[in-house]
Amino acid sequence: MLRPFIFLSSLFLCATAALSLTLEPIRYGDFSQWVSREITESKVIGGKKKTVYEIAPNANIIGNKPYANAGGSPWATSNVYAKVSGIVKGSNTVSPATLNGNKCAKLEAKMEEVKVLGLINMDVMVAGSIFLGRVFEPITSTKGPFSKMEMGIPYTKRPKALVFDYKVDMPAANTRTKATGFSSKKTLQGRDNAEVYVLLQKRWEDADGKLYAQRVGTGRERYSRSIPWTKGHQIPIHYGDITGQPFYKPWMGLLSGNKAYYARNSKGKLVPVQEVGWAPADATPTHVLVMASSSCGEPFIGTEGLTLYIDNIAFGF
Repeated sequence: MLRPFIFLSSLFLCATAALSLTLEPIRYGDFSQWVSREITESKVIGGKKKTVYEIAPNANIIGNKPYANAGGSPWATSNVYAKVSGIVKGSNTVSPATLNGNKCAKLEAKMEEVKVLGLINMDVMVAGSIFLGRVFEPITSTKGPFSKMEMGIPYTKRPKALVFDYKVDMPAANTRTKATGFSSKKTLQGRDNAEVYVLLQKRWEDADGKLYAQRVGTGRERYSRSIPWTKGHQIPIHYGDITGQPFYKPWMGLLSGNKAYYARNSKGKLVPVQEVGWAPADATPTHVLVMASSSCGEPFIGTEGLTLYIDNIAFGF
């Protein structure tokens, strides 16, 4: 009887340690406040009025105006005001929802259609995503999506975990759709995953304005099935080089080349942040990246209907 008792005691101690984390909520990460933007799409594609949401103090913005983070909100979304070849289109894949009596964020993978008889026939697969950073509007093309957003914010603390409430609705289909708007839709085998991650970086800039980083801390999870509403879920943050750890997956690796996200350098120019190595385990970060998404693959590839609900995002210490 001793061995089961020790095992159960260990579980109890782990649970107690998890519950004892001190939480540092990320501003507006309770998703109780939203900006609604009323965008009028071009008459040539129907002239519909479309509501596009942003995470910031409650407000209503009417008109086709570029949006920048309001009220000190650190959050950006995959929702955008686009103006491609003079045609205005609104895209909304992130919206407020209410689950169990609480307002949260709903992130959905969906197909955006732009159809003009004899002129344009475009389908674009868009994932619902939220992240710490900024999107630069209006979006003028679907090329190089990372180059149109700034990922990450300054941050110098070393949390133990990212903590949040969440739910995943996973369609039964084991396929994904690739739709970039420039070619016909393609069906790909394999189900997409929802994803949440937190990455800590130590960044620097060279004399030419190029940005580099070492990876300080990593916490990343993917979800391949439906998950009921779960409160206080934790993604542990692992410091230093994790490539030799049993939990390591290739998609937890360094972000470089065409996987690099962008940020503004000291001259205000958006440039890729190339991760060039793993920082020592005791390093102090300069920036943090947090993202939640209804897709984990390449841009414009996803499983339509895959939905991630998320609420109360905080750092745990």
